[in-house]
Amino acid sequence: MKEKMNIAIVDDDSEILNMMKLFFERKGHSVSIYQNPLNFLNGNSFDYDIILMDVMMPQINGIDLLEKLIRKAPNLKIMIMTAYSTLDKVINSHRNGAVHYITKPFSLGDLEKKIQEIV
Repeated sequence: MKEKMNIAIVDDDSEILNMMKLFFERKGHSVSIYQNPLNFLNGNSFDYDIILMDVMMPQINGIDLLEKLIRKAPNLKIMIMTAYSTLDKVINSHRNGAVHYITKPFSLGDLEKKIQEIV
């Protein structure tokens, strides 16, 4: 894992956002959190080393958001986070540009290992 990464986290659950932000900031990374995925999509330069993104969000689902992000910035590294891991979702997320996925609930240590595989 890079010594200092710029990470974006998109999730409608504020507890998850704050927990992950604290974890990665303690490791020396810069973290931006977005509870509303449409705010993330519409007002961003996407200058991140990795984007961690939930699938189930009320404003737009993560797979649709993933497609829109990849159209805007095809080289983004995006990891999907989901509590609803089905083979179809995993295949679709990879087909649409995600580089990895992790199933909720997960440990922050496991998340960190998966990020190391990507970045």
